[in-house]
Amino acid sequence: MSGWEGTLRRSQKEVLDELRQAIDRLAPINGDRLPPERSLCAMLACSRETLRRCYAQLEAEGLIWRHVGQGTFRGRRPVHLPIRDTLLVEGATPPDIIRARLLLEPQVAAEAALAADENDVFHLRDKVAQGRRATDRAACEQADDAFHRAVAETSRNPVLIGFLVYLSGARRRVAWQREWDRTYRRIAPNEFQSIHSDQHDAVVDGIASRDPQQAASAMRLHLETIQAAMTFQPDIAGTGAT
Repeated sequence: MSGWEGTLRRSQKEVLDELRQAIDRLAPINGDRLPPERSLCAMLACSRETLRRCYAQLEAEGLIWRHVGQGTFRGRRPVHLPIRDTLLVEGATPPDIIRARLLLEPQVAAEAALAADENDVFHLRDKVAQGRRATDRAACEQADDAFHRAVAETSRNPVLIGFLVYLSGARRRVAWQREWDRTYRRIAPNEFQSIHSDQHDAVVDGIASRDPQQAASAMRLHLETIQAAMTFQPDIAGTGAT
């Protein structure tokens, strides 16, 4: 990997934090409009593609909203301006979300195995380690989300990254959180944490080996374990996660 490529990738990982700080300065009040994309790209020294990926995440978190032809605004989208994909996510059930993840994320892991370099593998291992250190449900979920997002970013495919950001937003909705809370209370936190971290490690093993099939299979098993735990199915992975 050339020095230029490494700098670009670091910029993509750092720009979200820089953008959060910029929003606090440039649009301190809900409803304030952010500067045009061109201005923000120059300010953050990033590409428009990178900025739009960050916008997608912030919009999923409810920190900004966008309106074609009018700009980007701080805060949640006004009730009188719904958008179709947001409405779809609001109505998604936990089975809908986990099924969508099963269809998409194994292939994302396979793409990551084809695109990864040593720095990516190191970054993914660090995300797994963060999950092992998590001490409560919120920290575990945050670490899990960061790991899956990192796998998508490793694929270098902006469309796949966008889908994962969309699904991440769906996981923050009330229906998913309610079911997730029930699951987490039913499973001892240390057992839950160890099982999922071990499975994350297995995904990284496949990516590190540059083996798309191994990476996809490990990701599929991980998601099926989550599905089984959330639907009270027998332990499909032999891990006690029921």
